[in-house]
Amino acid sequence: MTNKNILVFKHMPSQNPGIFRDFADTQNVIFHEIDLHAGEKIPNLEKFDGLWVMGGSMNVWEEEEFPWLIEEKEAIHHAVKDLNMPFLGICLGHQLLAEAMGGKAEKTDQHEIGLFEIEPTEKGLNHPLLYNLKGSDKWVNVHLVEVVKIPENALILATSKKCKNHIMQVGDYAYSCQFHPEVCGHTLEGWLNIPNIPEALEDLVGKDGLQDFKSSMTDNLNANNAASLVLFKNWCNLVFK
Repeated sequence: MTNKNILVFKHMPSQNPGIFRDFADTQNVIFHEIDLHAGEKIPNLEKFDGLWVMGGSMNVWEEEEFPWLIEEKEAIHHAVKDLNMPFLGICLGHQLLAEAMGGKAEKTDQHEIGLFEIEPTEKGLNHPLLYNLKGSDKWVNVHLVEVVKIPENALILATSKKCKNHIMQVGDYAYSCQFHPEVCGHTLEGWLNIPNIPEALEDLVGKDGLQDFKSSMTDNLNANNAASLVLFKNWCNLVFK
């Protein structure tokens, strides 16, 4: 199989493809990462076989503070609507996909910080993206915002007790998830080096809660990474037929 070149929109260095970098060769994927917040420009999308949009501590509506969000949303819309491009959005990327395609993301009181079980919906139960994933799998979450309105004709494939939309399909080849399947050994350290993030998380879950989060993330990392490889293979099999 020929290599597939995937363009990756990053919004900060610590929000990157993570463990998927380790899996890339197994699926003949090459990641081409650019950091929009650092001022890197969006190249011609048609030169790539897919687009991934990662997480970040900014919000989808903060266009005055982060003006590159405007062009990013336009690029996502172009990729999904006009080019029918294979797409994966993670956390902020999930919310940006919704907003770019006519949906809506808002702050929620039902925030998720920690590891949570994600269950398939009726439409997701036999969906090939979720093939061989177990309902007992716990996924890492750090989000205070959720997609409250999905784009027209979108499908919600998985949910949690606190968040209705955890995995979404838009069109034929665009998928996104609210949780973080990319976590690897250095992910948490990177997140906690983001200014004000440790204090913000501690305010929400308490010092003991933050320590429990760190411990559970470490303890569950091997299981998370195994499930992420399954998810990655499923995504590649779906979009690169």
